[in-house]
Amino acid sequence: MPILNAIVHRIEKPGDATARLVAAEATLPHTDTLDTLLEGLNKAYHGKGKAWGHFPAEGTEQASPLAAELADYLADGRDFVALTRAIGERLTTLLDAHLSVSGDLVVLETRFGDGHFLTLALLHHREGFAVDPQLALVPARQLNLAQMSLAARIDLAQWQAGDSRQYLSWTRDRGGKALAEGFAALLGAVEGVDASGETRTLLKAFSDYVEKEDLAEEASREKTSALIDYASEQASRGEPITLEELSEVLDEQQPRAFYDHIRHADYGLSPEIPPDRKTLNQFRRFTGRAAGVSISFDSHLLGSSVEYDEATDRLIIKQVPRQLREQLKRQG
Repeated sequence: MPILNAIVHRIEKPGDATARLVAAEATLPHTDTLDTLLEGLNKAYHGKGKAWGHFPAEGTEQASPLAAELADYLADGRDFVALTRAIGERLTTLLDAHLSVSGDLVVLETRFGDGHFLTLALLHHREGFAVDPQLALVPARQLNLAQMSLAARIDLAQWQAGDSRQYLSWTRDRGGKALAEGFAALLGAVEGVDASGETRTLLKAFSDYVEKEDLAEEASREKTSALIDYASEQASRGEPITLEELSEVLDEQQPRAFYDHIRHADYGLSPEIPPDRKTLNQFRRFTGRAAGVSISFDSHLLGSSVEYDEATDRLIIKQVPRQLREQLKRQG
């Protein structure tokens, strides 16, 4: 059973009134409905834009109250109800300052294999419909997983092991900058890795690798698809891109070729990268062949290394690949 503990606290904010916490007094019993909620919550969370980081070091001015409370909880110093109520009280204060809607704070403690996680999400409601035992259509209020204002996940096992700086992730794509910063402060989170920037650097390293290897168009497309498929799958599972694993996916015959390329070129990438879904979705290759000319380049180069002038129908390449440049020089 992956769910160890689960609870729901309600935050009520009617109109312009002060927000208040309606705290649960006990955890939820385990049911099939709770398992289904966990599955939907995970899927919704993995699809959100997130920041990745860690708690500040102990004894610093930015020390996280949540980290201290979690440590107390894991040492059996407090129960799950008390732990989550403290989170709910701080979240109520944050909502009172930035949002004018009510919501339910869902907190789940789960275990998957060696992984141990705490997930919290503020969910709002939507009006839906149900059919009662008399087969009559009745209104029904439903938790709206798609409208996840604030959510976070802590890999408790990684945090306790002390060998990671990206065991904490949190949403930052709704409600504006002030709310996002306030939520990070509530968690006591320090951003340790820029998922979007790291993903872009990885794709740049891949583009350089394709150019260096002078791959044929079909091989280039196949490797691009393999990269995107692997990275997207990791994103959907909420797991990082592992560079060594990705290298094996790209070339089974030379499983370390791409990994060695990254290390020798010193891109500054971490061994594990949290994938940014938006950046991945924007990445694709433009290809074309006509009258003895074959062109292929990654979409992110358009506007920088490659420009297209629609008025004159001209493609301008600013940085000619080294192999092609040497051939042109010899021809001249």
